[in-house]
Amino acid sequence: MTSVLGISAFYHDSAASLVVDGAIVAAAQEERFTRRKHDERFPSHAVRSVLQIGGVTLRDIDHVVFYEKPLLKFSRLLDTYLDAAPQGFSTFRKAMPAWLNGKLFQKRIIHDELKRIDACFVDASRILFCEHHLSHAASAFFPSPFDEAVVLTLDGVGEKATTTVAIGRDSTLDVVRELHFPHSLGLLYAAFCYYLGFKINSGEYKVMGLAPYGVPRFKSLILEKLVDLKDDGSFRLDQRYFDYATGVRMTNARFASLFGHPVRRPDADLLTDFHMDMAASIQAVTDEIILRLTRSLAREFQIPNLCLAGGVALNCVANGKVLRDGAFKRLWIQPAAGDAGGSLGSALAAWHMKLGGRRVPAARDSMRGSLLGPEFSQDEIERQLTELKAVFETMPTDQLIDTTAAALASGKAVGWFQGRMEFGPRALGGRSILADPRSAQMQKMLNLKVKFRESFRPFAPSVLSTKVSEWFELDVDSPYMLLVAPVKESRRREMTHEESAMFGIDKLNVRRSEIPAVTHVDYSARVQTVHPDTNPLYYALISRFEALTGCPVLVNTSFNVRSEPIVCTPSDAFRCFLGTNLDILVVGNCVLQKSAQDMSLAVDYRDDFEPD
Repeated sequence: MTSVLGISAFYHDSAASLVVDGAIVAAAQEERFTRRKHDERFPSHAVRSVLQIGGVTLRDIDHVVFYEKPLLKFSRLLDTYLDAAPQGFSTFRKAMPAWLNGKLFQKRIIHDELKRIDACFVDASRILFCEHHLSHAASAFFPSPFDEAVVLTLDGVGEKATTTVAIGRDSTLDVVRELHFPHSLGLLYAAFCYYLGFKINSGEYKVMGLAPYGVPRFKSLILEKLVDLKDDGSFRLDQRYFDYATGVRMTNARFASLFGHPVRRPDADLLTDFHMDMAASIQAVTDEIILRLTRSLAREFQIPNLCLAGGVALNCVANGKVLRDGAFKRLWIQPAAGDAGGSLGSALAAWHMKLGGRRVPAARDSMRGSLLGPEFSQDEIERQLTELKAVFETMPTDQLIDTTAAALASGKAVGWFQGRMEFGPRALGGRSILADPRSAQMQKMLNLKVKFRESFRPFAPSVLSTKVSEWFELDVDSPYMLLVAPVKESRRREMTHEESAMFGIDKLNVRRSEIPAVTHVDYSARVQTVHPDTNPLYYALISRFEALTGCPVLVNTSFNVRSEPIVCTPSDAFRCFLGTNLDILVVGNCVLQKSAQDMSLAVDYRDDFEPD
């Protein structure tokens, strides 16, 4: 038995993954355990978790693989600052101590951290390094169901690459093309995220969700001034408008002057039609770049399958357009497409490309529904809830399903904590908040009173895999909530002339379909298909809800509140339940009603919340 531990850390979204004889056994992000969003520190808790799930110790691990090569990254930083000198010297001076005092010597740091977990881990020769974009590409191709595929990775930047193309065949993966820093689609999108007043590495979802409220009237200006886009999808960014290469900001005064507005201050400036149009414009440019890339790659390589990874692959709007474009017949996207997934990719790359491990593609994929994190026994769930003085009723599974489905059908918001924790940024029915999609008020209520976030943010539908084409313009699986598709025309409501003439946030209050809580203002939805073989309990719940209502769809959003990671433990779930307007919490076979709880234990999550 050969065990490989993959690790990503020291930038954002640190994580650990365990692969045994080529099989994905476990994967988890550090933020879930530490409750620190996008935690970049060494993933000690995640390492312990995946080892426990796999029933192994560090001394059993044959190789530990880090997801990038720090010396290559340091070389890129030096080249960037030298090319720009003397500009950026103050930033260079601040960055160098961190590298010289530790980042350059990550093998030693990793070894020391692993020794803290297990003092018997003394053999540093077992620590390997994999290039950042190869880790992304491996995370996309090796778990995919394809024998052969084009693999496209897009993110901010790895060591030097920002975009790579690889060809995967059986157990091989060859990088054939790269685009280098500072020309980066991920950083371009992040620059607009910054300009719109959202946090980089987390606010990109907000930009994507805001885009349908606007009109892409700045698309031509972006392509004329900022992006030199070629027919094959390759591009260069005019660095005169950006500050990210050598400065501490993403954009500069020239950028603001181009669009006629300063950077939005989230604590002082409301979102306006201008900001919505900017979001729509950068989304349209992103779609255009990715479509040109994928069409060019399909023509060149004549391979029908495409795999995607890297942070940009989480842009499910662009993914949906690639699917509908049809240049590639089949598409598979790594659910943990960002840096967390690099931990898995590095482990898989070592298994297949260094150790020569054989690969047998699974019929759907080998991610196990991305339910790869820890789970809790019923005894442990009851122990944690009892310690917190929670009042709960334990039910048989059939009664639990009936009770929960009836609560959802009556309009109640439900915290749902079951089975193994998801790996990646999406809640997929393991750590979810669920609701009735037929309610016209549910989107606003969940955003403002449960999630404590901006009212414009859309919610995703979970739909039975057998019913997806009856409700959405989608005829393929979307198990990881990474494809946006239009709601079926027959399910839509025709708008009045006055409603059609609305602009901006006024569009939010218009009922657009039979399932308004998951129908965005452009009639789109970020679809998750649910399968009985990967998540039988969740499938049973949606099936029971359909029997009660005729609707095989539920609202599914992550079990957390604004700026917090998704809950990890039953204790986390209970605290979140008390601090929000959730009506019911279902943890394992325990059902908790809000009215039965001692609310003096509640945490007030609303102190710092000011909706845009």
